[in-house]
Amino acid sequence: MYPDDGYAVFCLSATGGSVQCAKGLVLGAHHSYADAPPLDVLIHPGGQGTRPQLLDDAHLGWVRRQRAEVPLMASVCTGALVYAKTGLLNGRPATTHWASLELLAEIDPSIVVRPDDRFVDDGDVITSAGVSAGIDGFAP
Repeated sequence: MYPDDGYAVFCLSATGGSVQCAKGLVLGAHHSYADAPPLDVLIHPGGQGTRPQLLDDAHLGWVRRQRAEVPLMASVCTGALVYAKTGLLNGRPATTHWASLELLAEIDPSIVVRPDDRFVDDGDVITSAGVSAGIDGFAP
């Protein structure tokens, strides 16, 4: 908990165990999806790990369920692809990493893809083109 701003920041994984990233970095999770406390914001990361998540019905279902409960959904880089696959971006403006813009449009043709925007703030959903763009997009 950060007492100055009242936010508790934590990482989640499907099982609550650690997750190994594409380049070998291991991230520890504080909670599993099942035991996570209520969220005010969900930031879905991007990277190579999003590709298998696009085919993971359990993960996609969990993200869909969060939409009903979480006031602000945000994504970094190709995390937007997961949101697109769940229908979260249906009819909305969005962006993602430049190399995945076409895939974003293929997943859901109703998305208004913004290829020139570093981030897109659509009120309760924010998407960003990459890591540094995410910093800009999520800054107060």
